[in-house]
Amino acid sequence: MKSKTSLRTMRHIMTSFFALCLLVVLAGCGGNANQAQQAPAASGTTTEATPAPADSKEVREVKHAMGTTQIKGTPERVVILTNEGTEALLALGVKPIAAVQSWDEDPWYPHIKDEMVGVEVLGFENEPNLEAIVSMSPDLIIGNKVRHEKIYDQLSKIAPTVFSEELSGRWKSNFTLYAEALNKKAEGEQVLKEFDDRVAAVKAKLGPKASTKVSVAKFSKKGVQIYQKDTFSGVLLNQLGLARPASQDVDNFAEMISEEGMSTMDGDILFYWVTEPSKESTDVVNNAKKWMDSPVFKSLNVAKTNQVYQVDETIWNKAGGIKAANLLLDDIVKRLDVK
Repeated sequence: MKSKTSLRTMRHIMTSFFALCLLVVLAGCGGNANQAQQAPAASGTTTEATPAPADSKEVREVKHAMGTTQIKGTPERVVILTNEGTEALLALGVKPIAAVQSWDEDPWYPHIKDEMVGVEVLGFENEPNLEAIVSMSPDLIIGNKVRHEKIYDQLSKIAPTVFSEELSGRWKSNFTLYAEALNKKAEGEQVLKEFDDRVAAVKAKLGPKASTKVSVAKFSKKGVQIYQKDTFSGVLLNQLGLARPASQDVDNFAEMISEEGMSTMDGDILFYWVTEPSKESTDVVNNAKKWMDSPVFKSLNVAKTNQVYQVDETIWNKAGGIKAANLLLDDIVKRLDVK
């Protein structure tokens, strides 16, 4: 009996041992199969590896005005804190989840309002609503050092934050930075190329009109300013190779002038806009009319030749982005009658 029992026990042990070995082998085969799917196919075979999601986990380092920020993949929930930045996003096919409202509008400039339907309003550039930004759970915040330096640390604790250095006429370099932050560098280069190609085509058609001295001025509650080269309109006029009056052919933003010094706004053609403190106010309009009715203004060349044109301040000055730049180019072409 003992020998039969020992034999049965031995068979049971051997059976269990072989079963265990089989499980180990199968497990090993399964592991090798998974590894084969993840590894690239051997040379000369036609097996295709399953592609990984495009840059879903890629971490990029973006250098900007406040340092370096790490951004994961392609941001989808973007908050933008400047008007020119809003235009950059839209031109790149990105609709922000929240944005600062357009200056003096409720809430968007006419040329972008159709594209901004449903976008959360964050107040104005100089005082964006931080609580609203937190509630939106963004994965990227874009701002500007001039406007938002004091709140950078707060913003960067909410989400990866990228700041451009300056505003004014720097919209192109800002656009390039925003495109990089959005992981749309190639798209950004294409948008700028299309714009520059348009400018080059207009410049080629200017001919003798390139010597036209273009004067730009602003009437406001503070008085009258001549706008120089380091402005939104000034940058484009310079790119087109158009002449400027000596007083405006300088690397500066703007300069206040007196009524007696109106000769500094003279040229072959004058573009001006009127900035009202509110849409209901007419004080600045009346003041502009008073200046233009003065003997000093009437003595200017632009007045004598009737080459004085009021333009849209939004396009010539306030919006400051790629979309406004294209509309500004359209306006210049029309006013100078470039065929």
